[in-house]
Amino acid sequence: MDNIEKLADIVKNSRNIVFFGGAGVSTESGIPDFRSVDGLYNQQWKYPPETILSHTFFMEKTEEFYRFYRAKMLCLDAKPNAAHLKLAQLEAEGKLTAVVTQNIDGLHQAAGSKKVYELHGSVLRNYCTKCGKFYGVDYIANSEGIPKCECSGIIKPDVVLYEEALNDDTVSGAVHAIAAADTLIIGGTSLNVYPAAGLIRYFNGNNLVIINMAPTQMDNSADLLICDRIGEVFSRI
Repeated sequence: MDNIEKLADIVKNSRNIVFFGGAGVSTESGIPDFRSVDGLYNQQWKYPPETILSHTFFMEKTEEFYRFYRAKMLCLDAKPNAAHLKLAQLEAEGKLTAVVTQNIDGLHQAAGSKKVYELHGSVLRNYCTKCGKFYGVDYIANSEGIPKCECSGIIKPDVVLYEEALNDDTVSGAVHAIAAADTLIIGGTSLNVYPAAGLIRYFNGNNLVIINMAPTQMDNSADLLICDRIGEVFSRI
């Protein structure tokens, strides 16, 4: 039995699957991992991504933040790939109970997933820092400079920037889902981003599956380890 068959067997015999995913799930939809520093990046930006995507930078250099944000973080033409679609299918079949994602692109919901814990928020939601009014992503994409609310307040994306805490309710929901799962599938993440990656320690189920192109710190604990693209794997089960 090869690894794909083993995964299919695990899925078949599981009743409460939770999926924990990262950037590798979205890269197959054409959304680049912003940590991949390329030549174009070096020519255009004076600061590393982690600096630009920090609370301090947003507050102090808001216009430069938005220049990067619009160029690199808004990938509005991206469509769900085989991984997103399979996860939505498994939820519809009653196999999967939750998706816990580090991504902010909303592609899980676009594929049809209902129970999604977005640990780092979503680019699709934006709020005025002064009055709290909601703005959709198109408003941000089509604005110039610093997007302002009609009340003159600065609009901020509902994403968790560096130096900011994760949402307590989102973390609590994710922890409860992971703790109750009989199978945890980790995909498209190196498990290097904390505190998000720390949530998997709450898993006490039967099957820990890791699907990732590169090694992770949890590889030795996995019941099944598949070194491949997550969409390619899910398209075959």
